Amino acid sequence: MSIAALNRAVARSWVGRHFTLEGSGVKNERAGTRFTTELRAGLATFFAMAYILAVNAQIISDTGGPCVCTAVGGDCTTDPAYLTCVGEVKQDLVVATAAVSAIACFLMGFAANMPLGLAPGLGLNAYFTYQVVGYHGSGKVPYRTALAAVFIEGVIFLILSAIGVRQLITKAIPASIKTASACGIGLFLAFIGLQSSAGIGLVGGDAATLVTLGGCPANQKDADGRCLSGTMTSPTLWVGILGFVIISLLMSFRVKGAILIGIVFISAISWFRNSAITYFPDTPTGDDMYATFKKVVSVPHIKHTAGVMDFNLNSSEVWVALITFLYVDILDTTGTLFSMANYAGMTDETGDFEGSYPAFLSDAASCIVGACLGSSPVTAFVESGAGLAEGGRTGLTAITVSFFFILSLFFSPIFASFPPWATGPALLVVGVLMLQTTVSHINWKYLPDAVPAFLTIAVMPLTYSISYGLIAGLGSYIAINGTLLLLKTASGGRIVPPDAENKEIWGPKSASDLHPFWLSYFLRRPATKTGSGDESLSADEMSTEVDVEKADVDRKRSN
Repeated sequence: MSIAALNRAVARSWVGRHFTLEGSGVKNERAGTRFTTELRAGLATFFAMAYILAVNAQIISDTGGPCVCTAVGGDCTTDPAYLTCVGEVKQDLVVATAAVSAIACFLMGFAANMPLGLAPGLGLNAYFTYQVVGYHGSGKVPYRTALAAVFIEGVIFLILSAIGVRQLITKAIPASIKTASACGIGLFLAFIGLQSSAGIGLVGGDAATLVTLGGCPANQKDADGRCLSGTMTSPTLWVGILGFVIISLLMSFRVKGAILIGIVFISAISWFRNSAITYFPDTPTGDDMYATFKKVVSVPHIKHTAGVMDFNLNSSEVWVALITFLYVDILDTTGTLFSMANYAGMTDETGDFEGSYPAFLSDAASCIVGACLGSSPVTAFVESGAGLAEGGRTGLTAITVSFFFILSLFFSPIFASFPPWATGPALLVVGVLMLQTTVSHINWKYLPDAVPAFLTIAVMPLTYSISYGLIAGLGSYIAINGTLLLLKTASGGRIVPPDAENKEIWGPKSASDLHPFWLSYFLRRPATKTGSGDESLSADEMSTEVDVEKADVDRKRSN
């Protein structure tokens, strides 16, 4: 059977009708969609985001998970039993990341028919690890309690998505703050990628300046991890820099899966024992890690992180973390969904897109699944753009991504053996991409918009906290623009900045833009009856009806 014949056969089947492939005969079929194109797009998306398997496990395992440290003096890196447990947690998190990503992508593809990949989000996992739980549990919230906060946040997220409040909150936040949040998270990730705990080790601590140039071998550091001598002489630092260069060059030529290729190459040369850059030193811990690595394939199982949530939420820090997770999730995931839909040409004049409601429910439900398996919140990935560039336009792309994440479940020993100097370059590159696609969209021409955006960007990495950056941005925006509004109102419009015309216009155009589709349906559609009673419509018909009515309203406005 030829490829063209295969595409025609699938389009005419229930698969083609469900995913609205071209030639399926359904009313809203998506032009130019082909079964084989969707498969190719899904493979491209998976290769672009598969690095999250190793990176997420590397970052969250820095919390120590539920492992107990019994080292004298609190230096957990000297406790062999604890380090062995952390190694098992890292492998658990590879399995958890693959499982939750597979579930999330399947929901997004089957329920929402959207070509997007989802996985535990970078930025949120860093906040979860280094700000909430702390490095090896040094923070104020235990790992188990932090997972409970993520679970509750997921439930709230799902409820807000179901009743439409999520869309309302998103549209009510200044556009400059939403854009700056992505920039700040990008710098935050880059800062993590430059450190030694989850990166290449270029940046180290300093008693006078807080941070300074690092890159010294481990035997030349003091008890606090500061370099005593040998700056920039660590072999693993230079291998990490090589990985960054490789990824950057491959991405310059738009090679699919460039980030994954860079990680695998650096990891592969770090797997040889008895070398200066080995990830398996001749120590009891190194021997245990090497024994796990040699398994290559294993039956998926989670030993430490699944179902370990502790709902003892007495600490105020837990609630701060919960609110931050919720806020960043709303901004990050919703923003990514809308931006990817816009990139695919699937948005309408109001900025909404077909399938937005089940898409919101799908990614919110995935957060709950992630918490149950021991991971941080799930979000839509900007790397989905790789699949969109290959022509992916339906949920079959996401289903394909889900399939490959399922396959990766069986290779957790490999993904758990990626060293931090191999995954750190990925964090640096993702940071570059996040700034590249967002920083130019900030309204720098108008100072009352630029100042809150700058504070949001700067405070996140400098305080090692996404929440503090958001508080700084929103607080300054309210203070500055609120004062300007009062002056304008009190003076009858005479006291305004001379460049006020440069102020960005944001927010909904009308109150109806804030309505979820089900509310729009009940508000706009008159009751219709047949001789046998009330006429019932399916959810898809309701959504289509609302879309038609939206188009009618838009045409009337334009006339």
